[in-house]
Amino acid sequence: MIRIEKVNKYFGSLHVLKGINLHVHKGEVLVIVGPSGSGKSTLLRCINFLEKYDSGKIYINNEIVGYIETKDGKLIPKKEKEIARMRTQTGMVFQSFNLFLHLSVLKNIVEAPVQVLGISMEEAEKKAHILLDRMGLTDKANQYPSQLSGGQQQRVAIARALAMNPDVMLFDEATSAIDPELVGEVLDVMKRLATDGMTMVVVTHEMGFAKEVADRIVFMDDGLILEDASPKDFFANPKSRRLKDFIHKIF
Repeated sequence: MIRIEKVNKYFGSLHVLKGINLHVHKGEVLVIVGPSGSGKSTLLRCINFLEKYDSGKIYINNEIVGYIETKDGKLIPKKEKEIARMRTQTGMVFQSFNLFLHLSVLKNIVEAPVQVLGISMEEAEKKAHILLDRMGLTDKANQYPSQLSGGQQQRVAIARALAMNPDVMLFDEATSAIDPELVGEVLDVMKRLATDGMTMVVVTHEMGFAKEVADRIVFMDDGLILEDASPKDFFANPKSRRLKDFIHKIF
């Protein structure tokens, strides 16, 4: 589903991603962990081209993300319309919920399917109500984000992403801005998505979620992938000294 080959990303002279190689299979849950500043969120944003990567290639469904490759191997940026089309394949849930504060919950969810996918308002609203029911928010359709808790807002954000029928869901620290007692309700939704077979790439500090739900866990540090392992091996048999130190500090 996702293939990342020798991807590099710079912010000025700062080398943030250093030759990243990674793959995610259809239906797989990949969790990315690591210290702050290790490049996790940047990698996630490169997958849906919210950040342009400087070299290497990222593929989703065997199509290069953000670029067209010429016959001589050069990468030329795609037109914005094409990039927008590709982004519909990846639903992204951010740390800060990024809801439209002036729109109701229902309108937040139907806006993109109607405006981007060209779905009728009737069809979009029907799907939105189904998604709200899945999120446990049936009675919140006509409320506004400011009337919801952080956990509820994040569940609306997940529903909004799912309304675009993405092939992949990307979660960037989706629980870090939520009160600790409300984290569980968002993680429960993410667990159900995983059970339903959604392909997911999750950047998180929630080690319990990683251990329980991930098919694979990747450990990043200083722009590099240091380990890529099953949850069992990741926690019980870390190979690098850096990961051993990381796990020791957490537990």
